[in-house]
Amino acid sequence: MLEILKVFLLGIVEGITEWLPISSTGHMILVDEFVKLKASPEFMDIFLVVIQLGAILAVVMLFWNKIWPFHLKNNAAPFFKDKNDVAFNSGIKGLCNKYIYMDKIILWLKILVASVPAAILGIAFDDQIDAMLTGDFRAYVVSAALIIYGILFIIIENMNKKVLYTELSDITFKTAFFIGLIQCLALIPGTSRSGSTILGASLLGTGRVLAAEFSFFLSIPAMVGGSAIKLLKFFLDGNSFSTYEIFILLLGMAVAFIVSVLAIKFLVSFIKKHDFKAFGYYRIILGAILIVYFALTV
Repeated sequence: MLEILKVFLLGIVEGITEWLPISSTGHMILVDEFVKLKASPEFMDIFLVVIQLGAILAVVMLFWNKIWPFHLKNNAAPFFKDKNDVAFNSGIKGLCNKYIYMDKIILWLKILVASVPAAILGIAFDDQIDAMLTGDFRAYVVSAALIIYGILFIIIENMNKKVLYTELSDITFKTAFFIGLIQCLALIPGTSRSGSTILGASLLGTGRVLAAEFSFFLSIPAMVGGSAIKLLKFFLDGNSFSTYEIFILLLGMAVAFIVSVLAIKFLVSFIKKHDFKAFGYYRIILGAILIVYFALTV
């Protein structure tokens, strides 16, 4: 029962911090100091990544109508022009017109374009990133990222930025690519993937709500891909899951899913009336707490 309660706590922390721009890694480091599962280091490395799939399911469910490009009704945007043409309405072209929302296909292409930079760097430097999450210096890496990006949030929010994009369709492929480049900063532990993409989108002229939404969508390939790589390496190294470990993974994913739904709804509602400075102050305070705590305990 105690182990199950620990999984619940880890799932709650993941579900909240994955979407708020406050660094899930920083919080997981703190929680790991006080709440340790009875599991091998190899399994814990997988657990903390794979439970993110539960968080991803929350995004898919909440934004299904914005991201699912297929349908069974003849009311999609035309894939090709001149849909009244007899030739157009037959064969593959006709099927595309009837069953595919072209605007959502374009959205996914933008998401993929934005995901390429982080995917390349993440695969190339996976071992180096893992190294930053081990050893005594990990707390200082995370603390520095928390504080630096907390300050950046406050500075950027104080800037008189012109909002250029308020709808998903407004975001160009070029803008999506630059948001993706900025997302690469999230490879540094403590930066926060949602925090870096929201900051990047805001700097490029995206409204707060749109920046958060696009950040949510970018998380789908990023987190699914990251989980797939971790699982592949886990099994290639000759490891396997016990029945207990499978149960723990599924439970953590389920808790992360439920909490993520609430966290995403909260964030969207909050930023409709407030800016991101509150998260900036929170990051600075958390980073300072981490530095003091580990300085006193190491």
